Amino acid sequence: MLTRRQYEAIELYFKHDLSLSEISQELQISRQAAHDLIQRTVKSLEKMEKKLGLYERHLRQRHELNNILKELEKVETTGEENSKKLNEAVRKIKELLEN
Repeated sequence: MLTRRQYEAIELYFKHDLSLSEISQELQISRQAAHDLIQRTVKSLEKMEKKLGLYERHLRQRHELNNILKELEKVETTGEENSKKLNEAVRKIKELLEN
């Protein structure tokens, strides 16, 4: 995965929106070294993502959940118990989609 240094650099750059100069000061490296570290780390993450396909899988699952939710919302229920079960299923799917 990522080294501690790579994680720190990426976190400072993307999460905290620090400039290369600020990152170089924080990590006590040159600005060029900070740039190279971030570039290498991004390439490494892209390579890992290509192998693992986590983002693509996430998008597919989200799409399928949306389709299921649409179908569930079309279903007419009879009886209070069926209605409760359906409402609970819809609630759980919406909760998953929000996260």
